[in-house]
Formats: sequence, C-alpha cells, structure tokens
Amino acid sequence: MTRLMDVTPFGARLRVSRPTETGRLLHLTLPMPRPLRFFDHVEDQYRVWSLVRNVKLLDPELARGALLEIGVAFVGKRPPRSFNKDPTRRYEIAQSVSEEGLWAVREEAGQSLSEISVPDKRKETRHTIPIGVTIELFDKEEKDLQHSESTVTENISRQGAAVFTTLEIAPGRFVKVSSEQYGVTVLAVVRARRMGPDGVPRLHLEFVGSEWPL
Repeated sequence: MTRLMDVTPFGARLRVSRPTETGRLLHLTLPMPRPLRFFDHVEDQYRVWSLVRNVKLLDPELARGALLEIGVAFVGKRPPRSFNKDPTRRYEIAQSVSEEGLWAVREEAGQSLSEISVPDKRKETRHTIPIGVTIELFDKEEKDLQHSESTVTENISRQGAAVFTTLEIAPGRFVKVSSEQYGVTVLAVVRARRMGPDGVPRLHLEFVGSEWPL
C-alpha cells in the first residue's frame, strides 16, 4: 500500500517499500478518477499494468519506510503475452500505442534478466579495484533483508560490479551493497552468478537508482 505523488491518464509517480528497477512491469490497483481512465470506467478500482521508467533511491528513515520513488507508464489492462511465459522479461516503450490508447511496450533487447549480464553489454568499462563491501540479500517477498556476507569486488564501475560470493542468488534478485570505505549504500539487481577460472563464484550486479561514487 502506498500513495500516489502525482498521476495522469498515462502514468504516475509513487513511492514503494520493495525493490524494483526500470523495465519491470508492475500491476497497480488505484481509485483512479473516472475521467482519467482508458477502461473500466464503472469499476470502483482501476487495475492497470505499468512499466517502471525511472527509479530514485531513498533513505527509508527519512522517507517513512519507502525504499524507492518510481515513475511508471500505464501500458494497459493486460500484460504482454511474453510476460506470462517469462516474468523475468524487461520491457521498454514502443513507438506504437496499445489497444486502449496507452503506452505500448516491447521486450528490451529480446532478453530476460538471466541473459543480459554478459560483458559486451555493459554500459561502462569495469575497473579492477578491490573494495571491501557487504552484500545483503532481500528475501523472496522482497520485504526484509535475509542473508549477508562481507566480500570484495573483483571489478567495479559507476553502474555495476562483480563481487566474489558464497551466496546462492538467482538472477533477478535484489541486494543491498554497502561500503564503509566509501560511506555508501546502493541497491543492486543480480544479473548473473558465474564460476571464475579460479573456482570462486562471482555475482554480477547492476546498481539501481544511484551510481557508485568512483
């Protein structure tokens, strides 16, 4: 449960207490004013699928427990068929419009979360800098932090990192990454867990809502 910060017929801004990222689909139920609706004009609640377009990391102590402020685009009454087959898909806005006249979406690069972490798709060059960090894993309900470990980065950029790990974490799960050395805490999504040539597993992370202060 949360409150809208602002809303239009085509999207909204709100705060959430669970992690998410740009490209994810969320299902919203809200008492939308009927003149702003594209469908379900006689229903008490407006139920609309929405695409996360931007994310801002918040301080939960200052934001009354909220973790993120997000902007979403309304995309219709039903999700794309590919979402039902693979909920790990990420999407982006398409040039066309949906049947309801809202934003249409297409699969982002045609890949699921587990496939988009290969090195040649990184947005920035990674620097081989060993930084001591603490990794905290959100539980499956994405409400609380479940497990943690102290580890070291293998490489890092402003937008992501590879860290040595003993945790079994599947792609698409969210973690908190913090460093006493840098005095920083960021939210990240796991893109892959790979075994290195030295036999030590690595987590490949992409930061969400903020950048690492290199």
